[in-house]
Amino acid sequence: MKVTLLSIVVLFWSFAECSNPHPLDPLTPSEINLVQTIVQKAYPTSHNLTFNYVGLDEPDKLKVLSWDSSNPKPEPKPKPKPPPPPPRRAFVMVRSQKQSHEITVDLSKRSIVSTKVYQGNGYPPLTAGEIEEATQLPLNHEPFKESLRKRGLNDVSQVQCVAFTLGWYGEAKTRRIVKIKCHYRNGTVNFYARPVEGVEMVVDIDDMKIVGYNDRYVVALPKAEGTEYRASKLKPPSAPKPKQDHGPGFTIDGHSVSWDSWDFHVGYDSRAGPIISLASYYDVQRKKHRTVLYKGFISELFVPYQDPTEEWYYKTFFDGGEYGLGRFMSPLKASTDCPSDASFINAYYASSDGTPVEIPNAFCIFEKYAGGIMWRHTEAAIPNELITETRSEKTLVVRTVSTVANYDYITDWEFTPSGSIKSVVGLTGILALKATNYTNTEEIKKDIYGTLVADNTIGVNHDHFFTYSLDFDVDGVANSFVKYNFETVRVKDRSIPRKSYWTVVSETAKTEADARINLGSKPTELLVVNPNKKTKQGNKIGYRLIPGPMAHPLLVGDDFPQIRGAFTDYDVWVTPYNKSEKWVAGLYVDRSRGDDTLAVWSRRNRRIENRDIVMWYTMGFRHVPCQEEFPIMPTLSGGFELRPTNFFERNPILETK
Repeated sequence: MKVTLLSIVVLFWSFAECSNPHPLDPLTPSEINLVQTIVQKAYPTSHNLTFNYVGLDEPDKLKVLSWDSSNPKPEPKPKPKPPPPPPRRAFVMVRSQKQSHEITVDLSKRSIVSTKVYQGNGYPPLTAGEIEEATQLPLNHEPFKESLRKRGLNDVSQVQCVAFTLGWYGEAKTRRIVKIKCHYRNGTVNFYARPVEGVEMVVDIDDMKIVGYNDRYVVALPKAEGTEYRASKLKPPSAPKPKQDHGPGFTIDGHSVSWDSWDFHVGYDSRAGPIISLASYYDVQRKKHRTVLYKGFISELFVPYQDPTEEWYYKTFFDGGEYGLGRFMSPLKASTDCPSDASFINAYYASSDGTPVEIPNAFCIFEKYAGGIMWRHTEAAIPNELITETRSEKTLVVRTVSTVANYDYITDWEFTPSGSIKSVVGLTGILALKATNYTNTEEIKKDIYGTLVADNTIGVNHDHFFTYSLDFDVDGVANSFVKYNFETVRVKDRSIPRKSYWTVVSETAKTEADARINLGSKPTELLVVNPNKKTKQGNKIGYRLIPGPMAHPLLVGDDFPQIRGAFTDYDVWVTPYNKSEKWVAGLYVDRSRGDDTLAVWSRRNRRIENRDIVMWYTMGFRHVPCQEEFPIMPTLSGGFELRPTNFFERNPILETK
């Protein structure tokens, strides 16, 4: 049956508003409205309440697993009426009277069950409303208008400003402030390409007023010519877009997806964006669903820029915890962002005043036919016979796009018939650009901290660190982390002409310290296994991480951005499951001090063997901009794979047609 856009939207609404939603479903619009009503009733309106985060307070994992185990999957029998899920609760972070409040709301009881005034370091995420209000302040600020006139820029209506978080640089006390940098459109929609360099303002977000202003120097404003990227404005026009017209072979029930042998749940969070949960694979040979991944999501995206000058040194962003990857997800379009036959799901988050905001078509789900080969073999050794067997590749993709200021981050979670789960990120959008007087590299006599990508325009060097939370449940909750270390062995038998070979030495991590890995330091494969279950041949059932691109941090360890981003010190960490350990950069990231990060949690060196464990994996991109990435950047992609390793008795797609 073809799943149309209309049917998905209708199904989503009916499911989301029903009395028994899936326990991991994101909050619905009516639930967000209920949270707003309950919280506003408890706090006086004079307190200038701001809703900085509203999300599902997930039930304890054991309660979810208990509910899930009593709620059979569609195969091999029809699904009966599900049991009631655990109680629905929301976790709320608000600012009131310059304090951060943590509130837990019981939605079924329509009441607040706990409150706490946060006394630690850092602040909650900025809201879209706060950012919009702060970036309008310069337009009526007389010193800024004078700076514009000094540069010959006389039309304030052409000014576009952006708010940047500051980080922390050793201050004993901090305020909730951002820096505002502005651009001058005047002839282009690509305003990032025309920064008004040398001018910046400091805005106190709580008081919502400019508290600092600096105009240090004047450089040339880059030209508007050559910055256009819209197809309708380019000559010749862009090529026709390819279309895909396959009928979907998957089903969506609310946020639960079934495809081929896979069942999983698609969740949403305003900070993390997409969340994949309860991923299980139906094993035909064993005639049962087998768990693989309890939950996977991007816990943080750390983007430190490498320009140490006054106007740039603080640009070391945490796009998840400071802004919100989910809050800035973009509506997707069929036939461009996604195939023409994709199905879509909306998302909802709370605005600054607590009312729900809809992101239409926030997720697209589609089958991908990319011409790949799932498996094949040609056999020509048999006399008078040529055998060629090939199975074409088909996968299921869950896609989102988060546009955080200038960058667009495409996130794909891809499921394969062979049992692999892949996550691919694509980086596109517009580079962070700095204006300069240079027009040719021969003029440059000092470090410009990037690449001259156009006249008067520098693309600044930077990194992207995507840190994933991967809560494995490989055929059960109790798992272990295993390193396959490859070691060279010399052949001692002199009658054999070979002098060496490599072998695998298996090492099971006992504690968190044993599991901290920097990939590339020595030849290793990393697995999560179930030590309590084996194949018929005696191999431990497992999944292995096939890593993506690596970019180890190059900042010194006592540099303040690296103290805050110490979770990138290792490519892989493993910790015991702890519901409170969700955000690797801490719960309060804006202006944080690195005292609530994965690097801090892991110092306890807890035991992780044969336990419920979580892998934290960082995929890194080191980005030296080039001219081909101006005025807009072609997508740079990288991804990793979670691949079954002795999980099945044999190739699970052998009989695939």
